Amino acid sequence: MDKSIQMTLIIAVTILIIFGIGAMMVYNVMPTNLKNTITVSGSSTLDVTPDLVTVYFNVETNGSSAQIAKDENAKIVDDVITDLVKKGFAREDIQTLNFNIYPWQTWENGRTVDRGYKASHQIRIELKENKFSIVGDVIDAGADAGAQISSINFELSQDKQNEYKAQALKEAGEEARIQAESAAEGVGKSIGAVVKLSVDDYNYRPWGIYATASYGGMEDVAMAKEAVTNIAPSTQEVTGTVSVTYKLV
Repeated sequence: MDKSIQMTLIIAVTILIIFGIGAMMVYNVMPTNLKNTITVSGSSTLDVTPDLVTVYFNVETNGSSAQIAKDENAKIVDDVITDLVKKGFAREDIQTLNFNIYPWQTWENGRTVDRGYKASHQIRIELKENKFSIVGDVIDAGADAGAQISSINFELSQDKQNEYKAQALKEAGEEARIQAESAAEGVGKSIGAVVKLSVDDYNYRPWGIYATASYGGMEDVAMAKEAVTNIAPSTQEVTGTVSVTYKLV
């Protein structure tokens, strides 16, 4: 046999042996519970109807001291809440998301100028399905008190989020099981116990109706009221994805 051919064969056999040894080593160090398994992903998409409209306001005030800025801010927020309660809203429908007081500084002629303090208060008003028709009144209540409209969204209540999350992940798990059963059957196997299960994703986020790029006073109020005229929630998608590892038997 030609020496070059003989050398090539030796090298090829050596590579195969090394590869085989490497594969055996990987298999041997693999966790016992992951040997003879199959891993699949399942997903589910639900078409759901939002059951809330939420209106977000930002109340921003200035003052020569932190206390003055805070007091002015509190007055506006109290006026908003008082007006909304008169319109039939429960106090728990009006939530504080964030409140900050910080030094107010501007940059002028190449130097920092102290202007006092700013107070910023973000509030969220939640409207259930039976109150969708009065979103415009909520906008007016905030604007009349001096609050700045920030955004308006369709959202899911916490109860609905929990319900749809459970349904989406259940259906995703069922799809994963069907995939695993079909793939195992194709190689003459069947699936056994679940070795590993993980939730890869549950995707829900509010669906915007209106958002302002900058606080523009009454112009923003008019645009927001126009955006919510005769609003009716359309179905939106909620998705869930899981990964499941099954034992092959």
